[in-house]
Amino acid sequence: MTRSRVQTIATTIAALTALAVAAPVVSIGLLALQPAPDLWQHLIAYVLPQALRDTALLLLGVGCVALGIGAGSAWLISSHEFPGRALLLWLMPLPLAIPTYLAAYVYVDLFEPLGLVHRALATTMPLRDAIAWLPTMRSLPGAIFVIGLVLYPYVYLSARAMFQHRSAEFAEAAKVLGASGWTTFRRISLPMARPALAVGLALVSLETLNDIGASEYLGVRTLTVSIFTTWLNRGSLAGAAQLSLFMLAIVGGLIAMERVGRRNVSVEFSAENPRLAPRTMLVGLKGWLAFIACLMPALLGFAVPLLYLLRESFRRGLLSSETSVWRDAGHTITLAAIATSIALLLGLIVIVAQRWRSSRLTNLSLAVAQTGYALPGLVLALGLLTPVLVIDGALNTLAQWLGLGSPGLVMVGSGAAVVIAYVIRFLAVPTGFIKAGFEGIPLDYDDSARAAGAPQLTILRRVQLPLLQPALLGAVIVVFVDCLKELPATLLLSPLNV
Repeated sequence: MTRSRVQTIATTIAALTALAVAAPVVSIGLLALQPAPDLWQHLIAYVLPQALRDTALLLLGVGCVALGIGAGSAWLISSHEFPGRALLLWLMPLPLAIPTYLAAYVYVDLFEPLGLVHRALATTMPLRDAIAWLPTMRSLPGAIFVIGLVLYPYVYLSARAMFQHRSAEFAEAAKVLGASGWTTFRRISLPMARPALAVGLALVSLETLNDIGASEYLGVRTLTVSIFTTWLNRGSLAGAAQLSLFMLAIVGGLIAMERVGRRNVSVEFSAENPRLAPRTMLVGLKGWLAFIACLMPALLGFAVPLLYLLRESFRRGLLSSETSVWRDAGHTITLAAIATSIALLLGLIVIVAQRWRSSRLTNLSLAVAQTGYALPGLVLALGLLTPVLVIDGALNTLAQWLGLGSPGLVMVGSGAAVVIAYVIRFLAVPTGFIKAGFEGIPLDYDDSARAAGAPQLTILRRVQLPLLQPALLGAVIVVFVDCLKELPATLLLSPLNV
């Protein structure tokens, strides 16, 4: 196969991938054109005021919690040496493995009357008096606490990537001028980390908007919950689509805020003095306080939900072979594995198409392919509903024309719709990882292999893919975990009894 033909095929697949990512948004726009005047009178009078208020307060609260925990712990771990720091490097990102709705279930069970915390308090005071000490988890503050604990690693990871590359010249200059450690953090480190913090907060906000399980369970009526109830409870697909467009406008505003947060901010280090600032040693009480301050978010966001779920699983016998847990786990792993494989392949094709033949089409395809992550799962499921039903209808029509039996709902009934939703939503992850991996591979490698007579696919297989292994592995882990955690699209598009 000639080089030109390979590039043409890769460009075509990249363009089709971009069309698939854009299809749900187009579908929602078409659905929103249908009239729903009576519904909007009800929404404006009774739904939207509370939904907008709760959504804004939830975004603000979760952002503050994630920023405080993520930026503070990242600065302590990156700038200081203290007992237990090596352990924290592994523990701090782990809350991302806990879905927000599972954390919500756990904390409600822990703090409800006659729960574990209530029974522990009852050992030191009367049972009735102990209730007054219990926090109300089914509330907006409870939702902010739970969601913030699970999502702070987005800010932590982005901030730590910036803090750990602090130039020594800035720290030394601040020390010579008599600045304290807190002043150095507030006046130098924090402003320099502003682009990274903007990226982390944007991801936290997008995930908070996508959440439906924790918000609904904790009694917070967000826009996502309102779309869900408008679609299923009130039976108005057009109204849900119109609310979805309104929500997408908010998502666009969040992305614009993230871009503004990084605008006109550049962090440059001296080429003459590229030394990194050494970590400050914290000994004695200061060291242990720093360790406890960083350990508590990881314990509350990961260890507590994990241990409680394991305890309840063993206590209720949910891990025995007589239950359907293993069958459901098999379904979950299968759908996530298929979606991860497809997303990884399509992400690789989109990136290599742009690398092999940089043009307006390949650049546009890459940009569109990376926008799927901004689509909340519920909005994505709503946008996929019409295209999936159209495909099922076409397959049934074709089967009847060929004289075959009607296959029924092929896309929905087989779980293909769930896989498509996963791929569209998380395609931005492998494209980002692979793009970053390719940036570390000089174009001279391609030119040298091509001068030796190697075909394009051989260069990819023998040169580029081995060098991309760390990026590919990272993409697989992140996409697979995200697929396991995705609730709204799975809830609405999964087949019956799956």
